[in-house]
Amino acid sequence: MRYETAILAGGCFWGVEYYLQKREGVKSVISGYIGGHIKNPSYKEVCTGKTGHAEAVKVIYDPEKISYEEVVRLFLEIHDPTQVDRQGPDVGHQYRSEIFYMNNYQKEIAEMLLDVLAGKGFIITTRVTIASEFYEAEDYHQDYYLNNGKMPYCHGYTKRF
Repeated sequence: MRYETAILAGGCFWGVEYYLQKREGVKSVISGYIGGHIKNPSYKEVCTGKTGHAEAVKVIYDPEKISYEEVVRLFLEIHDPTQVDRQGPDVGHQYRSEIFYMNNYQKEIAEMLLDVLAGKGFIITTRVTIASEFYEAEDYHQDYYLNNGKMPYCHGYTKRF
């Protein structure tokens, strides 16, 4: 079996992780940091907004059960792609909306989906950027809502497609 990877940033990684990991075909969702200019940043460093990193998730999925397009569609429906550097009460550049692509196919799919939303009248702020190094977040951030018995407060499902 060959799994594929998607890297997505849409506000606090806890909520994005929570909704994506519930989807059939998703093997794992890892919270972490991407898009900054220092190596192996800590949560504390990323929270300063000075490292340039986004809180993001690395989604490992089975393409025979869920496509990249389906993963990104869900991502665009569980966070607000019209918000600039924020989701809900979380504000800062680390909470930006961004799709980090691994290849031209992923870039084309991401841009196509954003164009569909723009065509529906949404003012999209989500960026599409080539993936750089992804750094796993500290252990206590992994499976945060599942481990703490809480529910996401910055994310929820909103049908957009």
